Amino acid sequence: MPSVSVALIDANNLFRQGLKALFAEQGFHITKEASSLTAALQVVLEGEAPQVVLIDPVGIGDCADLVRSLKAACPDARVVPLTGKLDAGMMTKAIEAGADGFLMKDMSMEALAQSLRLAMMGETVFPSPLAALLISGKMNGAAADLPVLHKGVSQREAQILRCLLHGNSNKVIANHLGITEATVKVHLKSLLRKIDASNRTQAAIWGLNNGFAEGAGGTPPMA
Repeated sequence: MPSVSVALIDANNLFRQGLKALFAEQGFHITKEASSLTAALQVVLEGEAPQVVLIDPVGIGDCADLVRSLKAACPDARVVPLTGKLDAGMMTKAIEAGADGFLMKDMSMEALAQSLRLAMMGETVFPSPLAALLISGKMNGAAADLPVLHKGVSQREAQILRCLLHGNSNKVIANHLGITEATVKVHLKSLLRKIDASNRTQAAIWGLNNGFAEGAGGTPPMA
């Protein structure tokens, strides 16, 4: 498997050095690193652009602003905030700014690598603790930024929505439901339109906030 080039933007030099060593074992190569936005914008424009940009906004700047700046500088790269704290407001704004996910520093190296591989495939990746926080109502303010009206959702759309809650890709959803990926895309597009969500992440959060994650089995609630 070809090595994936990564730009790591983090104010903590020790963390950058540690992640660089761990990444080498997972097929990722940190080719650029910086401790500030100014330095980051300079290094990502030098030479070959990175395929992935990881950034911790702590000590650097506003997360959404950083995402927008880095997306503008290297539009083909997958930009993913990697932070030490799950901040609902920060995550929502980052996704709206164009982030390709939002991950946590306390995840395992294997989980981080897998999440970045999914991001490389076009998936929007976010932390698994998100579901528990939403269900417990601890993500104050996050739900207010997302669609809250329960729109008519078909049975098939509900099945796909539940799959999104598990972070499944279109291919996995298609295999699970016995339909084609093209059909999944059609239903997903219809679902996003119905609930006024702009991407898979918002759809998953909407589903959690509207009861689609209740219970591990059975049929999701219908409108």
